Amino acid sequence: MEEDDGRLRALLTAMRAQADARVRATAAILTELTHDREGSNDDDEHDPEGVTLSSEWSRLTGLAEAAASELQQVDDALARMDAGTYGVCLNCGRPIPAARLEVRPFAEYCVACAEKLGH
Repeated sequence: MEEDDGRLRALLTAMRAQADARVRATAAILTELTHDREGSNDDDEHDPEGVTLSSEWSRLTGLAEAAASELQQVDDALARMDAGTYGVCLNCGRPIPAARLEVRPFAEYCVACAEKLGH
């Protein structure tokens, strides 16, 4: 099991780095877009061939929120690993199957509880 734990920790660490990079990248682009919007009287000034600033803002905000959410889920999973509670369903207390953790390494619930709770 230690080998599995090491592999899952490495997977979570890689996922964390990717999510953190997406958080940073979207934050930088949103900062740039904010700067671009400051000089515009019309919120929707844009290249006629491109998207509006408002729709780009919405798209990037959604991407930033998704990346931040994933980063939090991964951090929570790593904290459960450190606490020795990783791989245990938060609802029923039974072990989360290894196959589920391979697919969704930050899973908090076993399949049955996830379905029951709507997660």
